[in-house]
Amino acid sequence: MPIHITLLVLFAALLHAGWNALLRGGADRLWSMTMMCIAVAIASAVAAALMVAPAPASWGYAVLSALLHVGYNLFLVRSYRIGDLGQTYPIARGSSPVLITLGAAIFAGESIAPSTLLGIGLVSGAIISLAFRNRKMAVPSLPYALGTGCFIAAYSVTDGIGTRLSGAPLAYTVWMCALWGVLMPVVYIGLRDARSLFSIRPGMLTALAGGLVSLLAYGIVIYAMNEAPLGAVSALRETSVLFAAVIGYLFLGEPLTARRILACAVIASGILIIG
Repeated sequence: MPIHITLLVLFAALLHAGWNALLRGGADRLWSMTMMCIAVAIASAVAAALMVAPAPASWGYAVLSALLHVGYNLFLVRSYRIGDLGQTYPIARGSSPVLITLGAAIFAGESIAPSTLLGIGLVSGAIISLAFRNRKMAVPSLPYALGTGCFIAAYSVTDGIGTRLSGAPLAYTVWMCALWGVLMPVVYIGLRDARSLFSIRPGMLTALAGGLVSLLAYGIVIYAMNEAPLGAVSALRETSVLFAAVIGYLFLGEPLTARRILACAVIASGILIIG
């Protein structure tokens, strides 16, 4: 992988961990996430208007991915309600490459190389280390964190198929993000009400900026996937688990024990091996 692509992907990983930290630190995380999605919808709609629409065969996948992204948002918000960024984020992001690899083997007949099995073993062991302490679950949000990982795996596979059918991966991406950004406010209004969503609150600009940061991070990854192997880019992006542990310590007051650092490093190493 060229060095400039490597640096770009690492920057995207930092951005991804950063907007998750913004979400984790917010008082009303569902509202913050919805505001992020509104920013994503507006920016994506502007970009989509300047592009040729993706092929019709990909539209079903774009809609499905948008729905899966909403599920991902809801599970992520719930996991951060009762879990630390430095624990919940690595579990969610670390479990998704494992699930994608296993799903490809079960449903697509792809073989799993011995090195991939080693990576899966490292990630799984580190997640167990993060989730449990003294035979007791140390992460109350573990089911939601793993559920978040399942949604990540599901929309990753869906987008992988959709972009191939679209004939225009970037156009597919912005149209999918626009759909996702529109759906999330609809879900929010269904759960609460429109007045609550559009009321002026402290942190609104920060949440909107977080949405743009998330879109920039995703755009960088899409660009990198056109310049380097998809698996390597995806794996390198998930080293954001290390950034999340450090950000949680520096800005959210979360503990940064030697065990947590080691577990995050092992997760990152396992993901790189899988990639």
